[in-house]
Amino acid sequence: MPDQLQRLLGLVGSIISLPLVAILAVAVRLDSPGPAVHRAIRIGREGTPFVCYKLRTMRLHDGTGPAVTAEGDPRISRFGRVLRRFRLDELPQLWNVARGEMRLVGPRPEAPAFVDAGSPLHRRVLSAAPGITGLTQLAYVDEAMMLAVEDPEQHYRDVILPAKLRLDAVYLDHRSFAIDLWILQKTLQAIAGRGLSSADIERRIGTPLDPSANAQTRERNR
Repeated sequence: MPDQLQRLLGLVGSIISLPLVAILAVAVRLDSPGPAVHRAIRIGREGTPFVCYKLRTMRLHDGTGPAVTAEGDPRISRFGRVLRRFRLDELPQLWNVARGEMRLVGPRPEAPAFVDAGSPLHRRVLSAAPGITGLTQLAYVDEAMMLAVEDPEQHYRDVILPAKLRLDAVYLDHRSFAIDLWILQKTLQAIAGRGLSSADIERRIGTPLDPSANAQTRERNR
């Protein structure tokens, strides 16, 4: 999907969703004190940092705790759990799309602490703009459950992140307008509670996934 069309869709989506975002923002403020919109630094195309906008899902805290969010994390507010379940916290990212910092579909944007600019795999993934949704976002929709371990941050670095990067690289190798439309369709199904298995992805892109990614997906789908 051309970048200009992506930006136009992002702008239109931002305008259309603005009333809903305003209502959700009020609910965020009523649920817990603090700003309604969370501004997170993420690494975009060619390693350029940008501010990624999301509705706040966590209570204000002192900054301690892991940089990833596991299932049952006490920092998540009550309303924040609802926003995360239906991915409504990501609606403000349509503005990032309108600004050209993100795309509707693309690799998962990572925090600077998890990006290794010297890694060929990281550089491959950073050659494209990140997306609100994508193969990785769908395959790891239950990531919080996978992070419910003793050291979630280390587990993310050692196990989940490498598999995510490989999957993002697979997406970039097979990217097309048709695949992007398929991902958008599957995203709506995932929000409705229908997950995406590794077999679904393999059938669509026509190539086997990384074995470790398959093992992660099979474990989630038990």
